[in-house]
Amino acid sequence: MTAGSELTATPRTVIGKASSRLSAAGQIPAVLYGVGREAKPIAVDRHDFELWAAHHAAGSGIVELKVAGEKKPINAMVREIQHSTVKGTILHVDFLAVSMNKPVHASVPLHLLNDPEGVKAGGVLTVNIHELNVEALPADLPEVIEWDVSALQMGESLHIGDLVPPEGVKLLDDPEAIVASVQAPRVEVEGAVEEVGEPEVIGSKSADEE
Repeated sequence: MTAGSELTATPRTVIGKASSRLSAAGQIPAVLYGVGREAKPIAVDRHDFELWAAHHAAGSGIVELKVAGEKKPINAMVREIQHSTVKGTILHVDFLAVSMNKPVHASVPLHLLNDPEGVKAGGVLTVNIHELNVEALPADLPEVIEWDVSALQMGESLHIGDLVPPEGVKLLDDPEAIVASVQAPRVEVEGAVEEVGEPEVIGSKSADEE
């Protein structure tokens, strides 16, 4: 459990539109649910949660939720964070209670590190996948998965199957799915788009001319 992964919550009786009153009190309405327990409306401190969210990705980070009235802290994942479409502020949070000895599915950010050799040679890097679906015990869930793409050459692609996840983590996505690729740059020639290939040697003879 990483530092700053504890949050305090209180049960709430105010639900629906009336929950907006919690905002004035510096609280965020939330719900806690999970296998074997009924959904429980709660509220968390806005400052504390925003601080937690700034260092953890929803869906992958585990939080130790201390709910008033509960005998012991509850290990939970943040399943969803709803934001205001106007102000961007957090409106609601869904917490999923988990068992630390049972695998869970989560979505983990993928960060590609370093510049590919193909890009240094003039190619263009295209990234298709930014998150990975994984299965792991809650304690083994990584905050992020990083992968070095410096060896990727022009015309090469990185597939899900090429990635080696951290110990205890299983990748659930199609291993043939393309994560990223380096392609030759495209230029416009008389209205058409062509790939830049090898330069022609002026004055050289073709095989037919020899």
